[in-house]
Amino acid sequence: MKAFFHFDQRHTSYRQETVAGITTFLSMAYILVVNPLILSQAGMDKGAVFTATALSAIIGSLLIGLLANFPIGIAPSMGLNSFFTFSVCIGMGIPWQTTLTGVFIAGILFILLSLFKIREIIINIIPEDLKYAISGGIGFFVAFIGLKNAGLVISNHDTIISLGNLAKPTTILAIIGFIITIIMMMRRIRGAIFYGMVITTIIGIIWGVIDKPTHIVGEIPSLSPTFGAVFSHLHEILSPKVLAVIFTFLFVAFFDTAGALIAIASQAGLIKDNKIPNIGRALLADSASIVVGSVLGTSTTASMVESSAGIAAGGRTGFTSVIISVCFFIALFFSPLLSIVTSEVTAPALIIVGALMAAQVKQINWNRIEIAIPAFITIIMMPLTSSVATGIALGFILYPITMIALGKWKEIHPLIYVLCLAFLGYFIFIV
Repeated sequence: MKAFFHFDQRHTSYRQETVAGITTFLSMAYILVVNPLILSQAGMDKGAVFTATALSAIIGSLLIGLLANFPIGIAPSMGLNSFFTFSVCIGMGIPWQTTLTGVFIAGILFILLSLFKIREIIINIIPEDLKYAISGGIGFFVAFIGLKNAGLVISNHDTIISLGNLAKPTTILAIIGFIITIIMMMRRIRGAIFYGMVITTIIGIIWGVIDKPTHIVGEIPSLSPTFGAVFSHLHEILSPKVLAVIFTFLFVAFFDTAGALIAIASQAGLIKDNKIPNIGRALLADSASIVVGSVLGTSTTASMVESSAGIAAGGRTGFTSVIISVCFFIALFFSPLLSIVTSEVTAPALIIVGALMAAQVKQINWNRIEIAIPAFITIIMMPLTSSVATGIALGFILYPITMIALGKWKEIHPLIYVLCLAFLGYFIFIV
């Protein structure tokens, strides 16, 4: 087992990987609660979506761990499930069964792009400075999510965002958890992020901020309301509306996943000579999980940026992903117990992980303005638009412009120009 996952080469151990896997699971476990809530607003059965969410996470995480040896968790994407429900089903009036079929077709196209190494080529040609910008930008995005979940940052009609109510019990709990976690990190305690979440949960229960679970074990809801619905609506995919939906799922998921993989691989120290080893296998696993998830009955799956919490806890190999899969399997039976892990409990982990990932920006060549401007826009637009894909898109549009302005157009890979035009088309005709 150690040899299969290259424990010695990546300087890790069973204990380190297990703690990392549990940490990532706890950071992304909210998806089991939130995803059914969002998709149920599109008319989908909440229980079936819960089971589909867990199974897609089990299969996806296992695939990327075994095929690519990456310490990453895969689960339904938060941004794409919102797009699924509010933009497509509610906004465009397309039934959830047809929308799910669009996800299925996008997944098939992803598999083809992965098999022909097109996705791998695109990720590898991204300039090194933009890779650091993507990683750093996701760090700021993750930290922003953590601050919002903690209640430290709230929406404001006049200033867009502002400081939250620091006297609110749940916000105080998040602050306490944050302080406990960083103290343990400063004391070099391995698994500090994981232990911080456990201690914060216990404090919350004692304080009465977190409800005690009414029971421990629950029944696994049936998949029958959603399973296989995609196959009865394949004839609808040629309509202009559905084709636009397929393209959007394809576009956003492609660069959300690319951004997450680049950021996580960079954080784990896996990038060598501006290339990510086994990236082709990782992309294939990611693509296959989209197809599986759509058949089961959930929106587009993706590599979760919350995986960075597990990497910060020491995750370096695919064994971390195996542990994540095991945790999701157990969660199928212990959903009532899972409900006590609230967003305030995981918020400190996201803030700290965001800080660690943001450190990548120091690698960017800020002295070159043709690099600095695209990199800065890539970074800042991720948290401001709540979209990794949007930040990447704007960076890809600006980078060729700044390079051409300096007469360095020959230094740019031809595919960058193609992507620049594709992103422009996306903003003009789709967004």
